[in-house]
Amino acid sequence: MDFQRYLLIGSIAALSFMLLTEWVQFKEDRSGQDVVAAYQQQTNQSANNSSAQIADSNAMMVNNQVDSIPSTADIPTIESVTSSNEEKPQININSVRIHTDALEVEINTLGGDIVFAALKKYYAKIDNPDVPFTMLEQSNLRTYVAQSGLIGTNGIDTSKGRAQYTTNAKEYNLKDGDDELFVDLIFQQQDVTITKRFIFKRGEYVIGVKYLIENNSSQPWTAGMFGQLKRDNTADPSADSSGMGMAPYLGAAIHLPEEPYKKISFDDIADKEFPKQNIEGGWVAIVQHYFTSAWIPDASQTHSYSMLKAKDEANIVRFTSPQLTVEPGGRGEITSQLYTGPKDQYRLETISAGLELTVDYGILWWIAQPLFWLLTKLNGYLGNWGFAIIAVTVLVKAAFFQLNAKAYTSMANMRKVQPKLVSIRERYADDKQKQSQEMMALYKKEKINPLGGCLPILVQMPVFISLYWVLMESVELRHAPFIGYIKDLSVMDPYFILPLIMGVSMFIQQKLNPPPPDPMQAKVMQWMPVMFTFFFLFFPAGLVLYWVVNNTLSIVQQYIITKRIEGTA
Repeated sequence: MDFQRYLLIGSIAALSFMLLTEWVQFKEDRSGQDVVAAYQQQTNQSANNSSAQIADSNAMMVNNQVDSIPSTADIPTIESVTSSNEEKPQININSVRIHTDALEVEINTLGGDIVFAALKKYYAKIDNPDVPFTMLEQSNLRTYVAQSGLIGTNGIDTSKGRAQYTTNAKEYNLKDGDDELFVDLIFQQQDVTITKRFIFKRGEYVIGVKYLIENNSSQPWTAGMFGQLKRDNTADPSADSSGMGMAPYLGAAIHLPEEPYKKISFDDIADKEFPKQNIEGGWVAIVQHYFTSAWIPDASQTHSYSMLKAKDEANIVRFTSPQLTVEPGGRGEITSQLYTGPKDQYRLETISAGLELTVDYGILWWIAQPLFWLLTKLNGYLGNWGFAIIAVTVLVKAAFFQLNAKAYTSMANMRKVQPKLVSIRERYADDKQKQSQEMMALYKKEKINPLGGCLPILVQMPVFISLYWVLMESVELRHAPFIGYIKDLSVMDPYFILPLIMGVSMFIQQKLNPPPPDPMQAKVMQWMPVMFTFFFLFFPAGLVLYWVVNNTLSIVQQYIITKRIEGTA
């Protein structure tokens, strides 16, 4: 009977393993197909679309754009006025494609909105490096665009239509040896020439957006800029299945004077819980796993920030700037920046104050931040994030060496008096109160803390949780390989080898510990390695690697201490 039971358990375990493997593979394949299809669709559309197809696509885009353009009431410190632009909505049949070493961008000349942005240095799937990660897009799968325009007295973007720009070329490339690329869109408003200039820099994900106004009319020209991110409620394409459902944040964020990083969920935007605020400088962003997009207006001005739901249920986060007046015969400019790229905290902190906080480590940031700094430094020396995790584990273990030694000494002493504890349980089997009193007396006599063995785990848990968020949030670890089959430390082990090794190490460590005095607790503890192994199946491989190394070091330290104490018995 025992043989049949063990055979059945083994068969169920093997079947569960195969089903889980197939489920993970299916999910990754399906996700990968969607990403590749979306990228190919966007690329083919830009290269091969007919004028009719583009016209149909942009007709729908006009309807979606005009209902979400801010009014002059959103401009701070000015009175609301009616725009003088009474033109009917125009249909754009042109788009501009920009290629740099870091970005591939498409700009719709109707409004001058960025409707596509792919990150060339970050690929969508680790097994398909030819397809870059798509950040912004206007496709059948997702709507996530960066819009901007001019509103106010002489604004050219209104609820009735967007400005139709012209440009000298349909494709721009950052040439070898050049550090900057200017892409100019031109709009002629009677005797006023408006140039919407996009500035791209080598290796950068910051896009400068500048309006150059040349007023050759006989009247003053007045308008202000708005910039907004518009995103629907589709899932985060950069999220994965690691972490037992502990999904990273997907939503809006803003920089406030009293709170440098405030998250506003899409649900809160729907409930209109975020009031319009006038803020000097600042930024507004949409945050997702590993990546973010943010509008950063002129830091020297006070801007109005707001968030809302559009008629098509998309989420909009925006700023509007004060109106600029350009006198007759004069020139003026309005500047801002758009960041769309990885959450590289060291780069983000140089762009705008608080923007680096989009790398959100939670309430344990004060532990996670030094861990990330240490990981970064070690990776610089070792050249491998997996080896850096091992080195961090060794250093953390060394920092807690004395505390762990005391705990392991307490557990070794518990093992030494185990026969006496068994005798007490047998002698007072029918008197639980007397049994507890005699055990406590024995602990006091032998100077043993029965809870001392819990200290190592309790002390390590904040470090464990902090490292979890470092591995989950740090884009530097995305697609970071270790050795052999582990190609990405930020997702779960595809063959579950590391979690199984972790389970074995936990079982060995448990055998070095004294069994709990209560038989029921002892049975529960026997199942702990199995339960933890199951949980760790879904954790990032880098986190499991940390736990495996930590357990191994603990086993060595605990074995030496146990043998030393038992040898003196």
